[in-house]
Amino acid sequence: MIKDPVVSALVSPEGSLEVLSSHEVNLLKDKGEGGLYRLFRQCALAVLNTGVETDDCKELMESYEDFDIRLIPQPRGLKLELINAPASAFVDGEMLTANREHLFSVLRDIVHAHSTLTSSPWFRSDNPDDITNLIFHILRNARVLRPGRQPDMVVCWGGHSISREEYQYSKDVGHELGLRELHICTGCGPGAMKGPMKGATIGHAKQRVKGGRYIGITEPGIIGAEAPNPIVNELIIMPDIEKRLEAFVRVGHGVIVFPGGVGTAEEILYLLGILLHPDNAEVPFPLVFSGRKENAEYFEMIDEFIRNALGDEAANKYQIIIDDPVRVAQVMKAGMDEVTTYRRAMQDAYYFNWMLKIDPVFQLPFEPTHASMRALQLHRNQPVHLVAANLRKAFSGIVAGNVKEQGIRQVQAKGPFEICGDPTLLNPLEQMLQAFIEQNRMKLPGSSQYIPSYRIVNQS
Repeated sequence: MIKDPVVSALVSPEGSLEVLSSHEVNLLKDKGEGGLYRLFRQCALAVLNTGVETDDCKELMESYEDFDIRLIPQPRGLKLELINAPASAFVDGEMLTANREHLFSVLRDIVHAHSTLTSSPWFRSDNPDDITNLIFHILRNARVLRPGRQPDMVVCWGGHSISREEYQYSKDVGHELGLRELHICTGCGPGAMKGPMKGATIGHAKQRVKGGRYIGITEPGIIGAEAPNPIVNELIIMPDIEKRLEAFVRVGHGVIVFPGGVGTAEEILYLLGILLHPDNAEVPFPLVFSGRKENAEYFEMIDEFIRNALGDEAANKYQIIIDDPVRVAQVMKAGMDEVTTYRRAMQDAYYFNWMLKIDPVFQLPFEPTHASMRALQLHRNQPVHLVAANLRKAFSGIVAGNVKEQGIRQVQAKGPFEICGDPTLLNPLEQMLQAFIEQNRMKLPGSSQYIPSYRIVNQS
């Protein structure tokens, strides 16, 4: 990545958080182990690179190692002093409005999440209800939850490393969703996260939809690898990947999956593991896998992997629609009607999916290390939702080794993560990972040759 010129500036709040307590200010200034400075700096630098395509958080941090951010108390609030910030975030000396909004969204979410995690008497980190309540509080504080709206939020998952043609297809689907006055939530980055948002903006314009919503949900470990695309107008930073994934399924009313790599596979396994829970058998949650006709083999591979690992019941939870953006949007629109009817009957909120049962195994944070990756229980002698949960963790570790700063450093220091288990699970996994590599779905196009961050070790 070629480093942009840098600028220094004072920035006033835009849209999110204008006042902080002295305790919060001190935490954000504290560069020690218990302070929030490093986390705040990392996320701030990522959003200042909005629209810049890089998937290497470590490279981003090193490219702007002289970047600094300071809080300046003011009589009427606060300002941020940026030192050696990316010049691409400014025009004619003024910070772009989107970057400024995102910058203060970072401040808002880091402060609020830390405050809730450390000082709320009701929060217990191992209690499933408390975790869901924390997610609700973060989303409510970000003003994402809006009562009075009918279900209309479509979550779109897919790779950041996709071809131009695949990107265009995701944009075509987004356009059809926008024409039906549906709104978009993604992981906020480039590729299949940007395409549906861009398409929806045109569909919304044609229907004169005011206040189109393009929600980006990320977390500190991934934001440097997937900086927000320029269309995101509501950015939320969740504390970790598990809370990010839960936020998607609590806020969204349906999911569309486009072709992607290990991150997309992680998301699929997370959602299917939840939908397979008996308590969720009657909960409507439209799920569609879709791509161009050239992607038919890709989805056949995904479908075969799911059937092998989780069984036909899991495959019954989704539809595969190839090369038909109109039908994808129609299926999703019909699914929204089912969600509306069900939630009205159950007296559940339209804006937050309280009814969905999420097993704690999908909520508790998984920290990928060489020890934790090797200890994953990747075998069939366990309930199917635990198979999904452990496979999800395996993909999460590969994502960390590929693009997260801490994971990259671990792999550089100790070599690839080892993934071991039942060959009947791992052989298809290895074949799918190899296909991802051959299809260039592990890194952005134009980057250097992919070096695996993992090694498969079959156990007989």
